[in-house]
Amino acid sequence: MSNPQCFFTTYKTMTYEQIVDKISHAFPMYHRIGSSAYKEGLENIETLMDLLHHPEEHLRTIHIAGTNGKGSTAHLLSSFYQEMGWKVGLYTSPHLVDFRERIRINGEMISQKEVVDFFEMYQSDFQKIEPSFFEMTTALALYCFQKEKVNIAIIEVGLGGRLDSTNVIHPDLSVITNISLDHTQLLGDTLDKIAVEKAGIIKAGVPVVIGRKQPETLPVFTKRAKEVGAPLYTTTGISVTDAGKETGDASCRTIRIVCEGIDIQSIKLPLPGDYQLENVATFVAAARIHQPDLPVERFSELIRMAIEHVLTNTHLQGRWQVIEEHPLVICDTGHNSGGFAYISQQLNRIQCSRLYIILGFVNDKDIDAIVHLLPHHAEYHICKASVERAQEPAIIAQKLAAAGIFAQCETTSVHDTYLKVRRLMKETDTLYIGGSTFIVADLLKNLH
Repeated sequence: MSNPQCFFTTYKTMTYEQIVDKISHAFPMYHRIGSSAYKEGLENIETLMDLLHHPEEHLRTIHIAGTNGKGSTAHLLSSFYQEMGWKVGLYTSPHLVDFRERIRINGEMISQKEVVDFFEMYQSDFQKIEPSFFEMTTALALYCFQKEKVNIAIIEVGLGGRLDSTNVIHPDLSVITNISLDHTQLLGDTLDKIAVEKAGIIKAGVPVVIGRKQPETLPVFTKRAKEVGAPLYTTTGISVTDAGKETGDASCRTIRIVCEGIDIQSIKLPLPGDYQLENVATFVAAARIHQPDLPVERFSELIRMAIEHVLTNTHLQGRWQVIEEHPLVICDTGHNSGGFAYISQQLNRIQCSRLYIILGFVNDKDIDAIVHLLPHHAEYHICKASVERAQEPAIIAQKLAAAGIFAQCETTSVHDTYLKVRRLMKETDTLYIGGSTFIVADLLKNLH
């Protein structure tokens, strides 16, 4: 890892691209190198907030934690408030193609100049504080949201919750989507241990929405909410179902939402992953609790528009994203057993002549917990993403073989592997690409 001081000695002569490259390498970045970059505690982010005159104290926010679904839920909420006519900040991670995807205002990435100006202004302070990549990025997001006077900022937790840099905010509403085993070396090796970390975003008097009622985790959240006096809500009573009609579009599905006097039919959801039904329910609960005074008709209209316009409003990528329809090519950032429980079921339902799967994982994932979920009838190609954390294809193939799945190891890039498999496909075939955010990122970078 580079010394942060080396970064600052040459900073002022750099372009935006050079700055992003430097900060990605000069400061510990969890998504690139793994647990060695994880900084436990809020001391650095609190110091940064002091430096920036506490932008977090001047923002209305919604805070979202969870193992899976928090990004999709955040984008749906952003779309909802954009449809209300609000100015909305959205902070998510990681990015797929451009660093600035992490920080959006009304769906648009902040400008390159804002990134350059921020690091130029505070470079000497960063040299003293030595924050992590995520701590700096969180500070940049909160700074930009205050500077641009957003009406509300939707803030996604980076990792965990209790000790995550984003936990410096005091939100209007907290949301916890679901809990599954992921990042166990940092957050704990059982669902209830991980839930304790996620429950750390529950704050005194702040309502919290629990997206999935799990027997192992709900008692943890209930206990924490009682301790701090936070009203707790669940998605009980909210039904989100397939409407039973085909849209004729592989990138869209039709759903129906029913809850407490609300019945919204024939909604076109441009996020066709099965797991999105749960995320939509969490989103509806959060929106209703945060905006209880909206008349039912207006609320229903906003929910419909938020869902149907979520991609155009927020530019969300990588969630059961259809790259091509004939043949069907899909990519998805799901990367743990909780995600693959849905992904594999959906792949098994696709009617096609042949199913191809391009997979890659990072080296801290519990691949053994995933392989038994994978479809056995597919042709597998294992490749390696362009990050230090990427697992070697031979190790992944060995684990698949132990589960009775033969896989071919590829020595080329993700994009070249995609091109190779694509040449083998007929119009009636299907290709799925995933296993890691970085596999999807490497694909999308080369498709743009």
